[in-house]
Amino acid sequence: TANRAPDPANPSITNNQIAGVEEGGIVKVVGDHLVILRRGRLFTVSTGAGDLKPVDSVDAFPPGVDPSGDWYDEMLVRGDLIVVVGFSYGRGGTEINRFRMAPDGSLAFLDSHHLKSADYYSSRNYASRVVGDRLVVYTPLYFDRSGNDPLADMPGLSRWTPGQEKPAFRPITQAREVYLPAPVKAEGAGSVEAMHTVSRCDLTAAELACEATVVLGPAGRTFFVSQNAVYVWVAPAWSWREDGDDRRFLYRIPLDGGRPAAVQVEGAPVDQFSFNPDAANSRLDILVTDLSGGDAMWGPEFAAGKPALLQLPTSRFGDGSAAAPASDYRSMPGGEYVGIGHNRFVNGWLLYSLNNWTRNSGVSHLIAARLDGKGHPFTFQVDTGVQRIEQMGQDALLVGGHGDTVFTTVDLTSNDIPYLGFGFTVPNSRQAESRSHGFFFRPDPDPARPTFGLLGLPVMRLTDNQWTAEMRFLQRQNRILSDFGHLDATPGARAEDGCRASCVDWYGNARPIFLGQRVFALMGYELVEGDAAGDAIRELRRVDFAPTAPVEAERD
Repeated sequence: TANRAPDPANPSITNNQIAGVEEGGIVKVVGDHLVILRRGRLFTVSTGAGDLKPVDSVDAFPPGVDPSGDWYDEMLVRGDLIVVVGFSYGRGGTEINRFRMAPDGSLAFLDSHHLKSADYYSSRNYASRVVGDRLVVYTPLYFDRSGNDPLADMPGLSRWTPGQEKPAFRPITQAREVYLPAPVKAEGAGSVEAMHTVSRCDLTAAELACEATVVLGPAGRTFFVSQNAVYVWVAPAWSWREDGDDRRFLYRIPLDGGRPAAVQVEGAPVDQFSFNPDAANSRLDILVTDLSGGDAMWGPEFAAGKPALLQLPTSRFGDGSAAAPASDYRSMPGGEYVGIGHNRFVNGWLLYSLNNWTRNSGVSHLIAARLDGKGHPFTFQVDTGVQRIEQMGQDALLVGGHGDTVFTTVDLTSNDIPYLGFGFTVPNSRQAESRSHGFFFRPDPDPARPTFGLLGLPVMRLTDNQWTAEMRFLQRQNRILSDFGHLDATPGARAEDGCRASCVDWYGNARPIFLGQRVFALMGYELVEGDAAGDAIRELRRVDFAPTAPVEAERD
């Protein structure tokens, strides 16, 4: 059963956007074990008693199925319960597989379910979150225009049973849980392209129980999860309706199952990092641009156009009849042929990068604007380009480079004027991970040292015409970055693992891990622990947890 008390308590090692909202990832902590999702399998590695030892591995999919058309992307944990979320082209829909980990680190498959959905993939966003005991999953659905019963397209949940070839969906949404703005309702069903579904599942229930809320609108979407609500921005996906109606809506879907609300909006966000909830001012800050197709697939990589900061009072949400007035938008630097690279809200500031597509020079401009509206936005030329913006305490960090990896701090606490601070360059290298989870910053535990800490990022370094993988660590002291060393992957290490599912690492395969005072580097099938007590990190031990034989041979 799956209804035991959620124990043990598991610290988060994920670079989450919002505190209290755990994002699906490829490595998590359960008690004294690291749990790793890689290439269609789950692995456990013991960290107990200061050791590092592989314990167990199992398929991330149900026993006996053909997983060749499946992708297992994200993992979440709650107590000793492990949840793998993926998408199955073979059986159809978003797949939720649950496992139980015993105190000794051994894994046991519990059950598998499918949510009816189309592919949820995004190059930047994550489909799943855990808030408390609830699994929150966003999935899109599209109507069958062939004249079949539209109720057959509604969200459903199917429990997998041995020998089952296709899911047998039972509805998890009733008509009263489907919402559309009043203007769309007046126009009729022809104006609706997609059902945007937010499912909430009780992870601790013996039988997985899910309920869903559906909001209707155009196919383009960007979604963001706060501690108490899911926001879904719906807009045309890189196209406009022939009748010229380019209406867009922002939905607010409460996590407690309450009634959603909507407001008409302009433009579209770049990705989930374009959202910033401001509870103190009862407001939602959102960076929008007039050329964005949403966060589906690789859409965020092509956002462009004229940006604006939408500062939306929560009182604007209603039945969708009203639109956010022009006074809610603040025009921001940018232009028609300028790409919006990365964006982040940090310590009362909006930061985003501009890339001029017409020159293709590799030079970016960083824009920094105060959220309180004081002063004009600041513009900085960044010759190394901006490939990543991360929060680092009360400041921000830029990562870029052309042939080198360049780390640059952004000081956001000096007399209300930001400035680009001290940087550090790793020559002949490039960052090896583009997703947000590839980075982690651990602040100094002493509250009297807020500008101190340690950060990690995987890079590929060119040495003797060979690319090698390493986890690079930088120390931050009084906002000055310095080299803290690196932990290296074994050169040329490549396991013949008999992979049967998820054989491409779309979500990456390397992570810096800060677990208490211990520091690890996950690189492929290797886990390396470093001693960070001195002036530079040094390797303590490493383990290779790769499967030792093809999966088929193990089953025989």
